Order: sequence, then C-alpha cells, then structure tokens
Amino acid sequence: MSTSAFTGSAFAESAVITPVSSTPASTAPESSSDASQSAAFSKLQKRLRRNLGQAISDFNMIEDGDRIMVCLSGGKDSYAMLDMLLNLKVHAPIHFDIIAVNLDQKQPGFPEHVLPAYLTELGVEYKIVEEDTYSIVMDKVQPGKTTCSLCSRLRRGILYRTATELGATKIALGHHRDDILETLMLNMFYAGSMKSMPPKLVSDNGQHVVIRPLAYCKEQDIIAFAKAKEFPIIPCNLCGSQENLQRQNIKAMLEDWDQRFPGRIASMFRSLQNVVPSHLLDHQQFDFKNINSESGVIDGGDIGFDKPEVPNSFIDDEQTAPELGERLSILEVK
Repeated sequence: MSTSAFTGSAFAESAVITPVSSTPASTAPESSSDASQSAAFSKLQKRLRRNLGQAISDFNMIEDGDRIMVCLSGGKDSYAMLDMLLNLKVHAPIHFDIIAVNLDQKQPGFPEHVLPAYLTELGVEYKIVEEDTYSIVMDKVQPGKTTCSLCSRLRRGILYRTATELGATKIALGHHRDDILETLMLNMFYAGSMKSMPPKLVSDNGQHVVIRPLAYCKEQDIIAFAKAKEFPIIPCNLCGSQENLQRQNIKAMLEDWDQRFPGRIASMFRSLQNVVPSHLLDHQQFDFKNINSESGVIDGGDIGFDKPEVPNSFIDDEQTAPELGERLSILEVK
C-alpha cells in the first residue's frame, strides 16, 4: 500500500486509538457514577475519532507530507477538530504537520490571550493573524443589516493569504454534519439548487485545497465532547453575535425533526452520499436527451407505475441497522 495516501479503514482505525496518559492513575476507588461518565466519554471520543478518520479516508483529505492549516476560531467545532487531528497525527500511518491559525479581527473585548496560552500549553505550532476587519465591517455595513457576508469574505481572503505564507497544503475548516445539512436545505429553500458544503474542494480563488474533517460528526456529539474537554470557548461578539435568520430557522426545523423522528437526520445525510442523477431533473448532470429504447435499464429503471415504498422507521448510522422489515405503501399523489 502506498504511503502517500490511504484509503479504506486505515485512517479510521488510526483515529480511534487513545494515547496513553502520562498522568499516574489515582489509587482512590472510582465511584460507579465516575466510571459511567468515563465509559460514556470514551465511547463518545471513539465515535468522533472514527467519524473523523473515516471522512479523511473517504475523501483522501490528508496525504503524506501535508502541512495542514487548522483554522481555529475559538469555538467548540474548531477546538474539537484540532484535538482529534493532533491525536490522528500521532497514530496515522503517514506523516503530516499541523499549524493552528487564528484570525484576531480586533473585536472589542476579544480575549486575545486565551488561544496563545492554550496552544502554547499543547505545544502546537500556531500563528495569530491580527487584522482589524471589525472596523471595516462596522464602517461598510449599514445599521440593522447583517455583517456576516462581508465579514466572511474578508476572513476568507486573509486566511487564503496566510495559507500561502505558511506553505500550507490544506486548509482545515470545522464544519460538521449538521452544518452540511443546513447548507443543503438553505440552498434548496432559498437558492433553488441542490448543493452543500463539500468535504474537500479547491478554494474559490483556485489556489488552495479546503477540507472539512468533521463532515461525518454530529453537532450534539461535538457539544458533549467540548463540554467534557472544557475547551476555553471564545464566543463571536462581532456586532452582538448576529444570527443568520434563515440558517437559524433551518437549524430549528432540523432539530425538531430529530426530536420527533429519530434517525431522519442521519437518513437525510446519507442521501448526500447516494445521489442518483438519472432519477432527478438536471439534464446537465445526466444525458436524458439521448435515452432511447436501446439504452438499457439505468439505475433500476423507472418504476413510476408502482407505489413508492419507504421503511416505517429511520435507521441511524450509529445504531445496528436491522433489515427494513415491514414497509409502508404510500399512494402516489398527482
């Protein structure tokens, strides 16, 4: 097997290995409550590391000799990503380097000492980039208007420039499974397109490869992980942490579905990995025009005269997937 890139389960298996702690074990007996919490955290950590490793493997996100620029915002997602990538670096079957980068946008009250202290304690190579984008955003955006778009463009340009200066071969962003689904729904509802955040793609300036190692990780798992690890979270206070209203509405809708229909979100996410262009309507992605009676059966063929069949329950990837069993017949609505 080549050492330049690994496929299959190599990264996934490496990611779940837990480093041996150098701290002496306590001689005091562990309470049942402590033991239960420890077991739950161990399971959570292994699941996150396995999902991260599998995503890296599936999309060949990291290759031998890579220099990964990990964008660290001070939020739960980027902290979790850095933590798991550092663990993977120790156990992966290839060599890659990590440099953490934070953009200090000069927001009033930003605790600029937190990240340097945290990263120094970890022994991680890092760079703090200081750019007063806050003043630019405040000057250009009219009162009452959202600052997110301009802020994002400025931040992206600075990070691209920094990646070039540092000789980074990959830029790692902390978007997770729920971010990807929210973006899909936003594009469907408001832009009339079916696209989302790609796990790996060339940047919009054509100069960098952007990766999202947390693509398979659930936000609720990351929240629990960050709480257990006690990361020094830094909230975004730019303009009072404005929320993107549309994204928040989509997020609330997905959370409601997840509560009322367990497994639906996992099924939706799985659909992004099982796209069938011949059964959609984009004639630019599939050559419908040249289909004729001699084309043969494509992707199971058309079953339009049959009643659609769906399972009577959703299956979560984290659960043991039983046979679909009884199905519900749904009458077509014309």
